[in-house]
Order: sequence, then C-alpha cells, then structure tokens
Amino acid sequence: MVKKSSLLRELKRQKLVKKFLKKRILFLTLIKKTNLIKEKCNIHQKLLQRLPKNSVPIRLRNRCWKTGKSRGYIRFFGVCRNVLRELTHECLLPGIIKSSW
Repeated sequence: MVKKSSLLRELKRQKLVKKFLKKRILFLTLIKKTNLIKEKCNIHQKLLQRLPKNSVPIRLRNRCWKTGKSRGYIRFFGVCRNVLRELTHECLLPGIIKSSW
C-alpha cells in the first residue's frame, strides 16, 4: 500500500486540474490565435504562468485502484502488475491466462 500523503497529494492535483482546466484552455487558445511573438510571450507570462504548477494535467499519475501504486500500472485494467497477477490467478479476469512455454 502507498503512503497516504502521496495519495492525498494526487487527489489535490486532480482537483486543481479540474478547477483550472477551462482557464488553461482559454489561455492556450489565445496564444494560438495571436500571430506576434511578443503578444504570445506576454500572454504566457501574465496569464499562463500565474496558474498553479499542480494544475497542469501532465503532472497526474495513473494509480492502481486497489493498492495506489503508480509503477507497473496497466491502463487497460486500471491496476498495477502485482494486482493483475493476483486477479488472474483467482480467475477474476475472464479470458486472461498465464502464459507458459
């Protein structure tokens, strides 16, 4: 199990991303519409950089719903590799079998 502080930090980031998403999209469209480089720099400095760093969607990590681990995450199932292995051994995932040769 992952530390509770890292899970809370991730939840805080998710809330900030959701809160500032519309503003971020608006500012990015303003930058794309302008043709002059100086205007783009001004918009970037005065508007976009004023937003919190944790409101950037790229900072979000995919986490396992069962353990909260971020490493070894398999997107299709939404779990980490260890939990996926446990679930397949318990036959809880239909169509998934252990490969051997």
